[in-house]
Amino acid sequence: MSFRSGVLFLPLIALATACTPGPAPTAAAPAPTLAPMTEAAFSEELTERTFRYFWDTTDTEKCLAPDRWPSNPFSSIAATGFALTAYGIGAERGYVTRAEAAERTRDCLRFYWTAPQGPALTGMAGHKGFFYHFLNNEDGTRRGKTELSTVDTSLLLGGVLFAQSYYDADTPVEAEIRDLAEKIYARVDWTFVQRENSRIPSANGGGQKAIAMGWYPERGEGGDFGTHDWVGYNEGMLVYILALGSPTHPVGKDAWDKGWAADLEKDWGSYYGQEHLQFEPMFGHQYSHVWVDFRGIRDDFMRGKGIDYFENSRRATLAQRAYGTDNPNKWSGYSADIWGWTASDGPGYSKGKYSVNGTPRSFNGYMARGVSAVRVVDDGTIVPTAAGGSVAFAPEVAIPALMAMRAQYGPRLYTRYGFKDAFNPSFTFSDFGSKSGAVDPVHGWVANDYLGIDQGPILAMIENHRSGLVWKVMRKNPHIVRGLKRIGFTGGWLDRARPE
Repeated sequence: MSFRSGVLFLPLIALATACTPGPAPTAAAPAPTLAPMTEAAFSEELTERTFRYFWDTTDTEKCLAPDRWPSNPFSSIAATGFALTAYGIGAERGYVTRAEAAERTRDCLRFYWTAPQGPALTGMAGHKGFFYHFLNNEDGTRRGKTELSTVDTSLLLGGVLFAQSYYDADTPVEAEIRDLAEKIYARVDWTFVQRENSRIPSANGGGQKAIAMGWYPERGEGGDFGTHDWVGYNEGMLVYILALGSPTHPVGKDAWDKGWAADLEKDWGSYYGQEHLQFEPMFGHQYSHVWVDFRGIRDDFMRGKGIDYFENSRRATLAQRAYGTDNPNKWSGYSADIWGWTASDGPGYSKGKYSVNGTPRSFNGYMARGVSAVRVVDDGTIVPTAAGGSVAFAPEVAIPALMAMRAQYGPRLYTRYGFKDAFNPSFTFSDFGSKSGAVDPVHGWVANDYLGIDQGPILAMIENHRSGLVWKVMRKNPHIVRGLKRIGFTGGWLDRARPE
């Protein structure tokens, strides 16, 4: 087992010593169907349904977007960042009025500005401007012993800074949004989480300048940063852009050079004919791109490769689709239009009892699924956000994939708020009652919940494909511009942007 980006990665699942065969293949009965749609109508409907997820489920008093729904065990600050972005998209699309979106956004930012901060183990929402990964639904304070998360705070700040630049009208509500956003961002002390300020050396070979993934107040005197840093190709790009762009507590360029980008070459490789920086789950190729338009801008590493990070994510998308088309591990249901792997829920049965296409199998619950030349983490579970969050990169393959999922799996998968989190056509074992989803003996398992961090990329990246809204707004944000320029990005729209 190994860790990358704070998520446990397991080896390719295909094994068990004593296994009983699964049921013989059954002629597939037709699944419940939905009426055919044009691509334009589908894109509009999926956009509105996914927007409604955030609008309907996020607590309006405390602005606590659910980590998952309908189970809703606690709130995720990353999901809240996607909710703040969703409100602007909904206003622009006319699903709600701009005034409604602005008022809700203002109230949200008021909550996060006034939420308690400090080093105490309980009763706090965050510390040093950062927030805990998960917050209690009741009062917005730390959930259990969850970590003070640098990346989840960054995803929240993505939504905060989007709001700062989107709500630009000369009204009291929108002026307050801009002021609160500035305060929330400026309060974050990025130097606190830089590894040179911790008591232990960097565990990932990035030197003393890397930014730690998290902080735990109960671990030792003064808390502890754990053993993992943002080093190597992953979603941590956004962390560094925000850390270098800070007007109050920035880290230096060496944080990028000697931290995240210190050894990118080890992540470069070819998979299914696509040469790119590899990271198995698609979220690593998507999250930073929700708020940052990487088209045509490059840092030193990408200048040397002759592409940009947008093209890199496009290649990762095409490689995943090629893997699904090839289906080397003989899972059920994979094809050129049914593919996509990233962090998601799963059937959650790993005792090796079942067999699929003659091979003993195990099935996992929530985990970071993904494929690359480095490793394959695949238990037959397909995740709609892997394609949905990649619509802006490769619409010609991602949109047909989403439409095929809707057509083939109908209202079991595609329902009130768009796509349920994941499905597994291979898991047809109705003798096992999965707590995380419903099992159909012919069509497989479908998750019970939607996940906020998987809904968010679908909504934002479809909108970036359709109108470029989030990218256009964020290109105006001085903190994003400053962070990119301090790292050393040049080219395209960035050369024309002013940092202040």
